[in-house]
Amino acid sequence: MPSGPIRVLVVDDHAVVRRGVVAYLEALEDVEVAGEAGDGQEALDRLAKGAALGELPDVVLMDLQMPGMDGVTATAEVLRRFPELKVVILTSFGEAERVHAALENGASGYLLKDAGPAEVDAALRAAVRDEVFLDAAVTRRLAQEIRAPRSGLGVLTTREREVLVLVAEGRSNKDIARHLLISERTARSHVSHLLTKMGLTSRTQAALLAVKEGLVQPR
Repeated sequence: MPSGPIRVLVVDDHAVVRRGVVAYLEALEDVEVAGEAGDGQEALDRLAKGAALGELPDVVLMDLQMPGMDGVTATAEVLRRFPELKVVILTSFGEAERVHAALENGASGYLLKDAGPAEVDAALRAAVRDEVFLDAAVTRRLAQEIRAPRSGLGVLTTREREVLVLVAEGRSNKDIARHLLISERTARSHVSHLLTKMGLTSRTQAALLAVKEGLVQPR
């Protein structure tokens, strides 16, 4: 967790949507708007300037459908250049394919554009804690469409399946370690191994898979 407020860059090509999200964020405690951008390239330019000044945000809230560089490409590029950042996708209900692509590019989670302030707050805090926040309605649709890994859950050890369930419940490595009475380093290692075995790139994808396979119910 950042020691100060969570700093957020809002990226959306619709000024009205952007202003609405910014207004939500400004009303939240311990959240600070670090800036706004109208497309992926502008977001990268702002982040480059912030990095030069030592003022990078903690989270980028990223729209998917934008002219020029879209959110899927921008997510990949942001995380390639600034791997310490977290990207949370802002999505409307019908964008499952793009959301999957953004998750494959390393996004931490996603939020519906009409999410309430409490959900926005929860998603930001989950992202900076390296936890998973899943909107239940979107999760059901995404889980239906996720490509099941070729290897299936059978390749996981019993302990890795336990860890997968805990990841899907939104727990951090520290929580997993406490729950299973193992070290945080071992928990991190289990998460890394199960992602590699399943051919997944993020905890969010792992959580979606756990929903699809019936290991957990979307919240």
